[in-house]
Amino acid sequence: MFHLGRYVQFLGRAFRLPERWRMFFRSFVAELEAIGTQSVGIVALLSVFMGAVICLQTAHQIGGWIPVYTIGFTVRQTMILEFSPTLIPVILSGKVGSSIASQLGKMRVDEQIDALEIMGVNSAAYLVLPKILAGVLIIPFLVVLSMVLGIGAGAWVGVTTGVSSLADFEYGMQVDFKSFDVVYALTKTTVFGFLLTSVPAYHGFHASGGALGVGQSSTRAVVWSVVLIMVSNLVLTSLLLN
Repeated sequence: MFHLGRYVQFLGRAFRLPERWRMFFRSFVAELEAIGTQSVGIVALLSVFMGAVICLQTAHQIGGWIPVYTIGFTVRQTMILEFSPTLIPVILSGKVGSSIASQLGKMRVDEQIDALEIMGVNSAAYLVLPKILAGVLIIPFLVVLSMVLGIGAGAWVGVTTGVSSLADFEYGMQVDFKSFDVVYALTKTTVFGFLLTSVPAYHGFHASGGALGVGQSSTRAVVWSVVLIMVSNLVLTSLLLN
């Protein structure tokens, strides 16, 4: 309960109007690059291979007694409903979360945050708000990219290996498609983007104990981000799909 209360207070400080909009916008653009642009490579790599693997595994499982278009249907549903909106944020928790926690933790132990507060600057809003808003905005775009690349890779592997024709794969992609599935996925992703930026920021902002404390705060940030993403995934799935 102590950490929950301090986390809420931390967010209350962070979500205040910036004192200098020009500096805020500059920090916001830098965070968009750090969180989004620099994560495109790992997102693309994982999505392509996962889409290909799902295609081959599905082809192996249906064993000729289930329609071939099931391959396209399975790849689409897996990428849209679970892999892209959930596992991509979990993976980014390790990359983005640890980076945020380490950056803020080093500023805390080096007393840079204390110096900002002495000068009368709202350090939480100045340092953290651009990160949270950038994460909430850019993570859904990374997830959409993951969906497209995963489905495209599944189609390419299916055709090149001969387990499915392009026509069958396309038909499977269109079978029983619901646009709400995409809305559901992006809704979850927005929440996950908030968690994987705000939770590491909280742990880094309150780090202590020198270099060792920075490392410990980074570890806690990643662990708690993943745990909260998993818990919120269950809650949101229950709310949105029932």
